[in-house]
Amino acid sequence: MHVGLIQVMQSWGYDGMSDAEVYQQELDSALAADEQGYDSVWVVEHHFEDYSFCPDNFVYLAHLAGRTKNIRLATGACIVPWNTQPLRVAEKAALLDQLSGGRLILGLGRGLSKKEFDQFGIDMEESRDRFDEAAPMILDALETGVMGPYDGKFFNQPRAVIRPKPTRTFMDRLTQVAMSPESGEEAAKLGAQMMAFNYKPMEVQKEEYEQYKVKYVECHGRNPRPLLLTDMCICDSDASRAKENSKYIANYLLSVLHHYDLMGDHYKNAKGYEAYGDAVDALRETGKEGMMEAYVEGQIWGTPDQMLKKFEARKKEMGQTDCLMAFRFAGIDYKTAQRSQKLFAEEVMPVLKSWEEDDAAEKAA
Repeated sequence: MHVGLIQVMQSWGYDGMSDAEVYQQELDSALAADEQGYDSVWVVEHHFEDYSFCPDNFVYLAHLAGRTKNIRLATGACIVPWNTQPLRVAEKAALLDQLSGGRLILGLGRGLSKKEFDQFGIDMEESRDRFDEAAPMILDALETGVMGPYDGKFFNQPRAVIRPKPTRTFMDRLTQVAMSPESGEEAAKLGAQMMAFNYKPMEVQKEEYEQYKVKYVECHGRNPRPLLLTDMCICDSDASRAKENSKYIANYLLSVLHHYDLMGDHYKNAKGYEAYGDAVDALRETGKEGMMEAYVEGQIWGTPDQMLKKFEARKKEMGQTDCLMAFRFAGIDYKTAQRSQKLFAEEVMPVLKSWEEDDAAEKAA
């Protein structure tokens, strides 16, 4: 099982915290994760607001590349429509991979926040077409070292050589955020691992992964990597304290609802976001309190034993999955986040890794 740390870069919920303090805490967490044995550190791309702000995750990861030894460095994700030149994405990925000694995991996404699309002056309804046109250009350039010539709906790209020249394939370290069936289909076509933030009922998430898997096999003739799921995590040796701190998981959902205006009407009429529009009425029917309760219940948190039982239940329902854990979010005290991250690494992660070894031994037998 691949076990990574994801950093959401929030000041939302942290009264009076400066942006510099946010980055210092996240940076310290990433450096600790390298020492604690996490497989990867992922950082989001978001702009302008307390909800999350990492305007260039390539820059942040390049800094980490020079300060870490082993941990893999992942864009979680590079939002392709906001990076309006596919050539620049390919160049930055090639450079970061060179500087990090091949540790880059390239995660791509389409974007969901109308606020951010508006502030960039990009029509949100173009996002699907922009992503579908740009992503193959980026991947082809990273595989061949050359982009173009290309003449499409959005991009007119003369032939350009990527320097430094990519020296390693990205096809075994490519992910795509896929929160809708349509994005899952595109991820399958690209050959990307499917990544999702955990908020859907497991049976729904499983069905969408199975649809992705069928398309992946159809396109590539082999099975894809496991689903990569992200959870908001509280790991604590004290069960009552973990339960008390689960309020921050609920607070994180509030930040999501606010930033994306998920209960608004704009998704219903936005081309390419029909799956989100279909969910609006269901969200309204459930209500905010019901949504928060279901969201907290669905995340993996608690004591190490409680968390492992939840992972076992997920494996029984979903099969093998990879996981990304977020420890710092929505106002949680930094010492609490540090304690969670350390305890998870010491008592949960080794057991998850042993399951992978057990599965391999069973297959060999």
